[in-house]
Amino acid sequence: MSHHYSGPNIGFPRGDARLDLTDLYAFPKPGDPGKSIFIMNVHPSVGLNPPGPTTAEPFAPAARYELKIDTDGDAVANISYEVRFSSFEGGEQSATLRRVEGAQAVETGADGKVIVEGAPVSTGREGHVTQAGDHRFFAGWRSDPFFFDVLGTLDKFQFASGDFFADKDTCSIVLEVPNSLLGPKEVDLWARTLIPADSAGGGWIQADRGARPNQTPFLAGEQNDAYLAGEPADDARFVPVFAHALEHTGGYPPEEAMRVAGKLLPDLLRYDPKRPASFPVNGRALIDDVSDVFLAILTNGKVTGDNVGPHNDFLDEFPYLGPPHIIRSK
Repeated sequence: MSHHYSGPNIGFPRGDARLDLTDLYAFPKPGDPGKSIFIMNVHPSVGLNPPGPTTAEPFAPAARYELKIDTDGDAVANISYEVRFSSFEGGEQSATLRRVEGAQAVETGADGKVIVEGAPVSTGREGHVTQAGDHRFFAGWRSDPFFFDVLGTLDKFQFASGDFFADKDTCSIVLEVPNSLLGPKEVDLWARTLIPADSAGGGWIQADRGARPNQTPFLAGEQNDAYLAGEPADDARFVPVFAHALEHTGGYPPEEAMRVAGKLLPDLLRYDPKRPASFPVNGRALIDDVSDVFLAILTNGKVTGDNVGPHNDFLDEFPYLGPPHIIRSK
């Protein structure tokens, strides 16, 4: 189900919905091919385990939310956009955006150049957009753009429940970036959330990470924890785990399962700003039916869709995501 509920037993990483990376999108800016839009969604508004609404606090103030960009094809970050948030007080929260380049982009917890400071986080229908030089930034509650029949999938692919996310919200970090700041070639992307290792400031722990949708259903138990804490450059170690899931669920022969699993890893979203976005070929647009792609791979073509289509509340302009279904402002 995309990357929603990526923790153990369809729960949240570290038991905290605010750390749950749900989706990553990358596409050329409509009407301006010289810029790109990156959307990192976290914090589902409703959980499955435990069921029910999550906290109204959008982002965890102790955490870091990062977009990693590899510009040379080695699955190691060369650029990182990092967002930190203030405490949630009186129904309000603010964000600071930094850009980190070079060797520091690989480091966990590195500080970089401040691009935006004190940007208001949106909790109502109106989206607070911050312009900072050649960057544009948004953070806050939005209508969840992901579409999927979650309950039908859990019911042995009996798709009769409709789109679970049609009335759900998520917390979005949206960036508009000039392509000139991404380098001359296609890039590989992933996102992650980090929490302090301890209260004394002794480093950081990676709580969640992801790029391509629907990767974590291949993992269980200790493998889930290891995957979420891992780096794309080390993902080859998970190929046998993915292959086993493909054999079990899709009936793949062992050699074919290994071949398909190898195409799913490392967990990176490849994006060429000069081409239209279309998952899984290039980036990911908001209307791409990634669930149908996932179902066809998981079941070896036995199931090709969940009878659910894109939402209709997208905006024509930044931040592109529709307003939230529930208003959480004062």
